[in-house]
Amino acid sequence: MNVDNDTNNGGDEAEAAEDDADRPDEIVMGFVPSSDSDQIASTVEPLADELSDILGVEVEGTVMTNYSALVEAMGSGQVQIGFIPAFAYVLASERYDIDAILKSVRDGEDSYRAQYSVRADSDFESIDDLEGADWAFVDVASTSGYLFPATEIRNDFGMNEEDFFGGMVEAGSHDNALITVLEGNADVATTFEDARGIIEDDYPEVMDEENGLRVLGYTEPIPNDTISVLGDMPQDFIDEIQEAFLSFNDDEDMIQIMDEVYEWTGITEADDSDYDIVRDAYNEFSDEVDPLD
Repeated sequence: MNVDNDTNNGGDEAEAAEDDADRPDEIVMGFVPSSDSDQIASTVEPLADELSDILGVEVEGTVMTNYSALVEAMGSGQVQIGFIPAFAYVLASERYDIDAILKSVRDGEDSYRAQYSVRADSDFESIDDLEGADWAFVDVASTSGYLFPATEIRNDFGMNEEDFFGGMVEAGSHDNALITVLEGNADVATTFEDARGIIEDDYPEVMDEENGLRVLGYTEPIPNDTISVLGDMPQDFIDEIQEAFLSFNDDEDMIQIMDEVYEWTGITEADDSDYDIVRDAYNEFSDEVDPLD
């Protein structure tokens, strides 16, 4: 009996030692711009510092140019933790060993809708009226900025988005999509709900009923964006990352940072199956385009 216990203990110790050996000395968190990139980079520094203290490894935060760049950086091992929206996560998980371990909570909800915004002084009264209009979208790997609106157009109108809209403008971020419409360079923007708040400081007129942006409609609910990790890291370390982020729910300073960056008000556990609804939506045009290419 004692010999068997010693043998088991030795096995456990060897496994723990192997996990420690595989544990990275430093990790990089990747973000995508929902607002000014420089602002995000400076805002997340305290978040990275807090994670460094909890995990005992150096943590760096970096802002990528878009969702595709973040996924490819994770696929090549340059980024270990990614703040990835639902659609980009679905694509990432198919292509690489990337797993969603957490998702955001906004005002008590772990899902949201894509929002269609038009100028308040426009004549558009419904989504039906948008046929022939110029569409400002975030980028083709954005769940709310592209995938769900495009899928809705295809399902409801029997034509693809390129035929439905008169023109398409890839804005690169949610705030830029809204600004494009506000400044009259497109007719409608699709963003997360309600992204107008992220530009209100710089464009206080955005909520004005005469000169701002008006909400025209919403899509079906979408599971919230993820905190995803490279699956080849030791499971014990992944568990530590998950627990570290969950602990931020009790840390007002950390949640305030998440609110400033992505308007998160909480963090909850996620499972890959939560994103099956997004996979189903992508199947509408998966044979036509790979948004990560």
